[in-house]
Order: sequence, then structure tokens, then C-alpha cells
Amino acid sequence: MPTSVETTDPAGIDYGWVMQVTFVLTIVVGAPVVAALSLFVTLPTWNARANFAIRVGAVVWLCIGIPVYAYARSHSEMST
Repeated sequence: MPTSVETTDPAGIDYGWVMQVTFVLTIVVGAPVVAALSLFVTLPTWNARANFAIRVGAVVWLCIGIPVYAYARSHSEMST
């Protein structure tokens, strides 16, 4: 049987955790934000609604993803 060549580096940032937390928080926070902001905008077509959700969702994703990454980075430096 051939030996396994897979390796892992446990030190450093856990990017899987960062992506999972960002995904969940973006949905939990982003859905109410998009819904609330859509009350103040006229969205006559489905295309307009989709574009609005994508644009607001992208901003929410960045506003959540950057702090989550910073948190993971600060805690990975503490443990090393």
C-alpha cells in the first residue's frame, strides 16, 4: 500500500474556519440588512431586486469577512 503524501500545517490561520464563519454571519446579518434596506428603494423588477441584493450583500460580506479574518489572524499569532 502506498504511503500517504498528504500533509497539514496546523500553525497559522485556519482559512476553512474563516470562510465558514464569514458565510454563516453573512447570511444571518445580511438577510435582515438587505430586507430592511429594500424598504427604502423602489425595486420594480426581479432583475432590480437581484442586483440590489447582490450589491448590498457584497458590502455586508466585506464588512463581515475582514473582521473575521483579522480575528483569526490575531488569535493565530497569540497561539504561536
